[in-house]
Parts: sequence; C-alpha cells; structure tokens
Amino acid sequence: MFEQVLECIKNYGTIIIHRHKNPDGDALGSQIGLKHILRDSFPEKKVLVVGDMTARYSFMEDSAMDSVDDGEYKGALAIILDTSAKSLISDDRYTMADKTVRIDHHIFCETIAEVEVTDTSYESCCGLVTAFAVECGLTVSPLAAKSLYTGMITDSGRFRYDSTSANTFRMASFLMERKFSTADIYRNLYADDFSFIRLRAQFVMRIQFTAQNVAYIYTTLDEAKSYGADSFTLSRGMVNVMSEIRGVDIWVNFTETEDGVLCEIRSSRYNINVIAKKYGGGGHEKASGATLHSREEAMMLLEDLNKIAEGKE
Repeated sequence: MFEQVLECIKNYGTIIIHRHKNPDGDALGSQIGLKHILRDSFPEKKVLVVGDMTARYSFMEDSAMDSVDDGEYKGALAIILDTSAKSLISDDRYTMADKTVRIDHHIFCETIAEVEVTDTSYESCCGLVTAFAVECGLTVSPLAAKSLYTGMITDSGRFRYDSTSANTFRMASFLMERKFSTADIYRNLYADDFSFIRLRAQFVMRIQFTAQNVAYIYTTLDEAKSYGADSFTLSRGMVNVMSEIRGVDIWVNFTETEDGVLCEIRSSRYNINVIAKKYGGGGHEKASGATLHSREEAMMLLEDLNKIAEGKE
C-alpha cells in the first residue's frame, strides 16, 4: 500500500510534513512520529514540520514546529497528514513543493496530493503511519512510538470508539515494544488544571436540546473571548461534555471565532459526516467538523442533525 510513498521519500533530500489546522493529538502525533521515523531511517535527509500549534498538546515531546523559508520548498517533498480537505491544511505552501503525498484516515472528500494513501479502516492517522513504518521496515524510536501512541489514544477515545479494531491493538502493541511511559501520556492528557475543570462545568450548564434530543452548545464570539481560552479548547475540547448523556445520540458544539463558526459534530449511532460535508467540512462517520459562515448557517446544520435523529434523512 505504501510503495509509492516510500519511493517518493527516497527520491527527495528535503521533506516537509504538514497536517490540519488546530491540531489534535492525532495530527501532532502522526507529524512528530513520522518526522522521527524519517530522520532515523534516512539520516542524510532534511525533515521539517510546519503548522499552527495549540497549548493543549504542548506537553508532547519535540512538538515545536520548524521555521521554514519558502525557498525550502524548491525541489522538496511535502507530506500532508490527517487531512481530508485542502482548506483544512495548516500552511498552504505545500503547493510550492516539487511533489506532494497525503496519508489520511478520514472519509475521502477531494484529491489533495499527487500520491495519496487514504484508509478509513484505521482509527487514527497515527495508526496508519505506524503501519507504514512496519510495512516498510523503518526505524521507530521510543520518541516516535510515544508520539504515535498518543495520537492513537486520542482518536480512539482510549480504545473505546467503534473505530477501534484488532489491527489497532496490533499497531499499539508494536509501538509499546519501544519502551516509553504510557503513564506519562495519560497524566498529561487527562489530568486537568482546575480552571479547565471549571470551564467544563460552565459548558455543561449551557447544554441545550432540540425536539429530537440533539444536544448542542452555542458560544458567541463575546462569550468565547470572556473564557480566556483558545478556540481549540472551546470547540473540540468541549464537544464531549455532551457525550455521555443518556438518550442523546447526536451532539454538536458551535464556537464563534473571527474566522467563522467552528462546528464539532459527534454521534454514537448515526452517520453525521454527510451533514459535515454538506457544509464544507469532513471527518469520520461519527466524528466530523466544519467551519460555518454564520449563526444562521449553524442553526440550519442543527436542523439537519435534528432530521437525522428523527429519521427523516
């Protein structure tokens, strides 16, 4: 499956790795993991990582992004990870590269690169990058393994989501043989500051429900600013405060920003990806997102989710 990807890597001396904006653990884990796999396996190559950052995952070792001049892209290979659509890629200079490759596990939205490997059977892009290393016999250091394992944890919900498969555990087992501290990962991922716990409590108190029991939270721009937290924390970080309410099969978190309304959609039962794609987003069947233009559009999306819960779509 990865023959073309490996051939591209062998043919280029400079490799620049991209992933999606507002990175989660899977985006960063796959990016950091692949960087070290390539550096350790091909020490003669220059391997760089680019993109925006979020404080939520700053605990991940070697998570600082590189400062890359435009000139670095000349004659370089750009690899895009964990991204289903061009508009979601952090740093659009990937188009300046001589060759582009994508490795992704989301439902296909559009062609992004010249060489593409997309496989929705993987719970995470980190799992797919791990499979790439295994299939190609590449070097996976403890740091690379820890980064990839972190992404597997976050995108599988600690191996609870139904995207988790027997292959997930095979890849996780391979990574754990590299001897890193899983306790260190969990301590940083799930031990929160009191301010974050209080923020979660505030969001819980703001949950609303549609007629068909779709749970939702809408945060205006002024409200978002008053919380003093970044958009990732308010959007993706808060969507699952609604995840364990009995009788709720679909939940959605709307967050106004200067660039639009961030929308995170989740479901324990239905394929909500069709709705995300309708509004220019994407993701997985039961976990997707989009960036909307207005509150009015957000309410239209909410009504579409209400119809799914009602069985009309």
